[in-house]
Amino acid sequence: MSGLFTRNRLIGLGIAALVAIIDQIVKWYVIGPLALRQVRHIDLLPFFDLTYTENRGVSLGMFEANNMETRWALVAVTALIALVVLVWMMREKRLGDIAGLALICGGALGNIRDRFELGYVIDFADFHIGGFRPFLIFNVADAAITIGVVIILARSLLVRDKDDTQDGDSPRGETQDA
Repeated sequence: MSGLFTRNRLIGLGIAALVAIIDQIVKWYVIGPLALRQVRHIDLLPFFDLTYTENRGVSLGMFEANNMETRWALVAVTALIALVVLVWMMREKRLGDIAGLALICGGALGNIRDRFELGYVIDFADFHIGGFRPFLIFNVADAAITIGVVIILARSLLVRDKDDTQDGDSPRGETQDA
């Protein structure tokens, strides 16, 4: 398959859509049926709780949007970043690279939707070891973005392309899905 929509790129678009949908379903569930917005905290496991927070900033709570102008500026900047990641994904050929970028793109879409609709991102996943919290409270989209970044970094540092063939096609026309 040649052109823009190769098999690997279609898989990437599917992964991105699936991540965004799962993120929104889980957020709906924790604020709807679980009523986490009202109860604020649910103990689940000795190392994992659900804790409702409204993140009005971006990564690590930086660049907090305290008014409408900064809210819409954050929506615009994060949408631009998501668009750049989408274009990058559509230029890649190898499924491993596309999958990492798709996780980032899907996570970004889930969080952009929150910020667009609500003015903040709903976070709820609270991983801890006793009182030690190695991460801030996060959501499915944040986890997907983090995993996608780790995949991209690991592949850029550890995976060497054997050849630079087009669209993952080997010289004999066989596809490479590494």
